[in-house]
Amino acid sequence: MTGMAQARTDIAAAPAPSTARPTRTWAVVFAACAGTFLVVLDVSVVNVALPSMRADLGMSAQALQWVVNAYSIAFSGFMLLGGRAADLFGRKRMFLLGLGLFTAASVAGGLAQEGWQLLAARAVQGLGAAVLSPATLTIVTSAVPEGPARTRAIGTWAAVGAGGGAAGGLVGGLITDLLSWRWVLLINVPVGVLVLVAAAVWVRESRTGAGRRLDLPGAVLVTGGLAAFAYGVVETERAGWTAPGTLLPLGAGLVLLAAFVAVEARTKEPLMPLKAFRARAVSAANVALFVIGSTTFAMWFFMTVYAQNVLGYTPLEAGLALVPSSVTIVVGSKLAPRLMPLFGARNLAVAGALIAAAGFGWQSLMDAHGTYATDILGPGILMMAGVGLLLTPLASLATSGAAPGDAGLVSGLVNTSRTMGGALGLAVLSTVAASRTGGAATPQALTEGYALAFRTGAGVLLSAAVLMVLWLPRADRAKAVAAPAG
Repeated sequence: MTGMAQARTDIAAAPAPSTARPTRTWAVVFAACAGTFLVVLDVSVVNVALPSMRADLGMSAQALQWVVNAYSIAFSGFMLLGGRAADLFGRKRMFLLGLGLFTAASVAGGLAQEGWQLLAARAVQGLGAAVLSPATLTIVTSAVPEGPARTRAIGTWAAVGAGGGAAGGLVGGLITDLLSWRWVLLINVPVGVLVLVAAAVWVRESRTGAGRRLDLPGAVLVTGGLAAFAYGVVETERAGWTAPGTLLPLGAGLVLLAAFVAVEARTKEPLMPLKAFRARAVSAANVALFVIGSTTFAMWFFMTVYAQNVLGYTPLEAGLALVPSSVTIVVGSKLAPRLMPLFGARNLAVAGALIAAAGFGWQSLMDAHGTYATDILGPGILMMAGVGLLLTPLASLATSGAAPGDAGLVSGLVNTSRTMGGALGLAVLSTVAASRTGGAATPQALTEGYALAFRTGAGVLLSAAVLMVLWLPRADRAKAVAAPAG
């Protein structure tokens, strides 16, 4: 990908990416992508296991939602800190530290005997994911030289990340039905150990912040601000948008984030150099990822609950029903690098958003007595084809303007934009759906609520397409970012 920042290595013996053996290079990409798959998978994999967790541990309905939220809030709240730490202390070191923490927390969660133990383990999992996740994209871009190979590697990284989110329902349903809810978490352990070994052997250390200090005031402010805002967003599902329990954390989060911006503008070694946002591609692509993430995360949730609550599918059947959609998003992400040189990164991202919007519109026609082919399969494939096509060009544009010393930070920002957009979007669209159902739980009422959420999501995606047309770099410049796929 032309223009993408390539990290310098601090180890004299390490060969440059351009001279690394292909086998080693793609082993590095595999290890990074496996780490990405694990952390994205765990955002949604526990959803279908929640009833079993509640019955086994005696958790309340309110406590149960924090099995998901504790992970998401820690994940999004510490992401920028993880990205900067990767730049300062080493991408490999942070990758191994984050994955080790994530794997250990998976053991603790899988063996939990009390509800609070499970919630604590999920929060630590989210922290480990926040340390690990930003390093993955930077490891990929550092291992592969600029050009066609790097574009393909980024496409693989995007496809694996998308596939992790898409596979959550299937993996969770399969493991819960065949084993128990505990193995939804324990399955991370053998996979995590294998990836740790692979990364320790194949990944070479690189960092670009030698001699610099971590901006602790900035880290505290941004982490606290993002966590407080995420908590407020989560509370909207329970208490609504006007309740004090919602407004207080939302307001506190905004105040802390404003203070963070003020501190970053004045400190000599900021956690997030504001100059990074002067690059049009970086700022526009991250905003687009935030907006698009607000719909795509919610899509999986509503498709799953529609299949189970309305059509009567079991957890495993619901997961299997979404397999074609999961495959489609992976195929789209792998196809995108070959289409970018033909159409340009911006044009392909816009086309992907329009295709996804069409799928959301089709899904909004769902019926309480719907069929699999017309109410899940067809619209799901169309939605995920569009999302798969837009992820790679947006990730490429978002990282193309990063200086070497900010590569980990910008990678973390990409993941933060998607995750925070997803948290906000799910809360908003859940509120939209609830406003239509009015508390009724009949299949017809639920279907009308879900349909309204999908219509709203279609409108959001159309807005994202307009935003990208007006703000992303124009076609000639976008094509310069997209290296030929060969």
